[in-house]
Amino acid sequence: MRFVLDAGALVALDRGDRAMWGHLAWAAAEDLDVRTHGGVVGQVWRGGGPRQARLFRALAGVEVLPLDEKLGKTAGAILAKDRSTDVVDAGVVCIAASGDEIFTSDSKDIARLAKAAAIRIRVRTV
Repeated sequence: MRFVLDAGALVALDRGDRAMWGHLAWAAAEDLDVRTHGGVVGQVWRGGGPRQARLFRALAGVEVLPLDEKLGKTAGAILAKDRSTDVVDAGVVCIAASGDEIFTSDSKDIARLAKAAAIRIRVRTV
């Protein structure tokens, strides 16, 4: 199992959400992989600096995968099955595997995309 973070999870970390920081600490203590992709980071990153110090600190423990051609094509195929258009959310689902937990503020869309991708994940609303 690993944790996969969407933009809502990163925003929660940036805002100092205790529950989300607790999940991140637990993952580190259990040596679980925590990942996201570059498109998610792009949705929340606003230049860093002191205003985003918490996000900067959180990202130090998160593997950020590239939103490259391979991930883009896989996400596009899932979007075609789901008849939707959010490539960033589809990318989040693509970097997850069955048994993973996705932390999101958009649980309905993520669950629907996971169904289209035929993976069994746990959706955790932040």
